[in-house]
Amino acid sequence: MSRVIVDVMLKPEIHDPQGDAVLSASRRLGFGTITSVRQGKIFELEIDGPADDAALAAARELAAELLANPVIEEFTLRSAE
Repeated sequence: MSRVIVDVMLKPEIHDPQGDAVLSASRRLGFGTITSVRQGKIFELEIDGPADDAALAAARELAAELLANPVIEEFTLRSAE
């Protein structure tokens, strides 16, 4: 078994209202040094077998087709072995 982590974030040019809300709340709570917050998603994929090139290619295809909206989001993959 191995794990692949898919990090999905809004593209930089897309407005992030949830990140803005967290930033505002953090300032109210006294965390004034925080200057920006971007909200995202993390998916942990457990793979039966090694996280080899074929497994990463399949995970990349899954992320592109299901986990991320390519119009407003981008994603990265990383192995967590």
